[in-house]
Amino acid sequence: MEDEAAPGSPITIVIADDHQVVRAGLRLLLEAEEGFEVLAEAGDVPTTEHRLNAYRPRVLILDLTMPGESSLAVIPRIRETSPDTQIVVLTMHNDPAFAREALRAGAAGYVLKEAADTELVRAVRLAAEGRTYLNPQLGARLAAASRAAAGPPDDLSAREVEVLKLIALGHTNGEIASTLHLSVRTIESHRAHIQQKTRLTNRAELVAYARDHELL
Repeated sequence: MEDEAAPGSPITIVIADDHQVVRAGLRLLLEAEEGFEVLAEAGDVPTTEHRLNAYRPRVLILDLTMPGESSLAVIPRIRETSPDTQIVVLTMHNDPAFAREALRAGAAGYVLKEAADTELVRAVRLAAEGRTYLNPQLGARLAAASRAAAGPPDDLSAREVEVLKLIALGHTNGEIASTLHLSVRTIESHRAHIQQKTRLTNRAELVAYARDHELL
């Protein structure tokens, strides 16, 4: 396993997608960004794993539908064999269930191909920092979905659960306010109440809390 990347070093990337034209477009998009370095490409799951073993990138951009094996199924194995590599899923699947499963499996990001030109760069940067990114529309749908459990933990209100989910998915107060059609001040108030009720103080703790309580 490689040492953690030094400050200021490029964000190294492997692109895995079974369409060469898509890979070429993604490479152009990413290499236009300062501080990004695309090391290799792959068109199926076995080749993806070989590229990861050879290059150990900081970020893998992974299509969900490729030959060789289910990409969802391989995410936990990738996280085990290349723990310093963060995975950003890039897919056409806009079903929240796919996003939920990808995040639970260990992905750090979930971006729809239709929004790749505006979202992928940010998702890669957040993933390289160890943070999570989810397409905002899918995030809102996940946040609005009712939980199968008996009720929210720690007496959180339904709205506080929505806000907590979006916080855990890496969105700013302004983005959450826009998604939920509320003011930033209201979101700040909800966040303060969440932290009081859960006795947590920072985003990393809130992310762990959301995952532990199966809110993602």
